[in-house]
Amino acid sequence: MKKETPSGINRLIAAYRNSVAGFQDIWQREEAFRQEVIVLGLSFPLAFWIGNSLAHMGLLIGSILLLIIVEILNSAIEATIDRIGTERHELSRIAKDLGSLAVMITNLFPLTIWGASILSWLGLITLS
Repeated sequence: MKKETPSGINRLIAAYRNSVAGFQDIWQREEAFRQEVIVLGLSFPLAFWIGNSLAHMGLLIGSILLLIIVEILNSAIEATIDRIGTERHELSRIAKDLGSLAVMITNLFPLTIWGASILSWLGLITLS
């Protein structure tokens, strides 16, 4: 017999519970995620300090949020591959390496945004 899928407010409650469980899982298992969340927390006051508009502050904070999202997706890929099996397989390696590559490339976004913003705030470059 097929299990009924919740609907309405019960679906939202179930989705919230699943998200909390996912947060707990990744917090316990992934040091990179914990570090990125700490950086996000530090970014809020810094973004308000060096950002020159709400859009600029949003871009600064959003760049770190994007990195966290990609980190979560990479962790999901790794968990899925590990669930399939622990034996070494070329396709498993490729999937994990591509997830890691996505995180590495995404790291360039906040580094560029924050780097340019800090250089501008210091008066070393002009952003226009």
